[in-house]
Amino acid sequence: MEKFRAVLDLHLKHHTALGYGLVTLLTAGGERIFSTVVFQCPCSATWNLSYGLVFLLVPAMVLFLLGYVLSARTWRLLTGCCASGGRAGCGAGLRGTLVCAQLSGVAAIAPLTWVAVALLGGAFYECAASGSGVLARHLCPGRDPSCAAQLPLVPCGEAREPDVQNLLKELRAQSQVLGWILIAAVIIFLLIFISVTRCLSPVSFLQLKFWKIYLKQEEQILKSQATEHATELAKQNIKCFFEGSHPKDYTTPSMKDWQQISSLYTFNPKNQYYSMLHKYVNRKEKSHSTHSSEGDAVIPVLGFVDSPAMNTTAEL
Repeated sequence: MEKFRAVLDLHLKHHTALGYGLVTLLTAGGERIFSTVVFQCPCSATWNLSYGLVFLLVPAMVLFLLGYVLSARTWRLLTGCCASGGRAGCGAGLRGTLVCAQLSGVAAIAPLTWVAVALLGGAFYECAASGSGVLARHLCPGRDPSCAAQLPLVPCGEAREPDVQNLLKELRAQSQVLGWILIAAVIIFLLIFISVTRCLSPVSFLQLKFWKIYLKQEEQILKSQATEHATELAKQNIKCFFEGSHPKDYTTPSMKDWQQISSLYTFNPKNQYYSMLHKYVNRKEKSHSTHSSEGDAVIPVLGFVDSPAMNTTAEL
């Protein structure tokens, strides 16, 4: 039991990092399966380039779009924006641009992993590069005159001239070098981005930890109270249906109330609120809106505020 509790505590403390790690492992495993089971280079001057690029880039694009689809923050931003009389200013201007940039950064993890692992494996690049006329002009000088014609056959090991077939090693080396350059570039960019966002954070390290604890507790209590409230309301409606009676007045949040707490979080140093629900219940007047006011800003390091467990894609 103690070991199980230790594993559970580890998951709760590092669930974001573990989630990203799982996505990376699944993406890398999927790429390996594709390259060994599904991928078969046609070894044709007509098809090599397009076939290799499709396997290298199209799955990456699909994973990028899935990153948007599976993000709770995406649907929090979009839900109700196009409806008549919907939420005002949802994602407009600079705020919307910053949120989309943050969403794109998170969504890019899986596709970049796919491309990096594919380049390290080399199969997709070898097929695509062998069908490129530009690379043929770069690789073939000083070799057999039929090099350009035989180059598309290299990935299948069917080139007649040994010096042309040996180009496979050069293509694989190019692919792996590009893969490591991509990995290094991504790591350097992430290090710089995280360092800058933490450096510009308006709150301290310990307050960030407290903030995450508060959000976790708010999510759990909100979900519990929402379940209890919905159960009582359902019981009352079903009872009235079978008894043929009219229900008593039952107070529930209005549509406007739900819209107010569903808006994207903005930070204001003048008022220290830990969530949109916190901001809503502390508004000065009932008619007062929680929408952005002067001094509100989207802070990258506080992006976790808009991704509560109650709003995960699995529950939408």
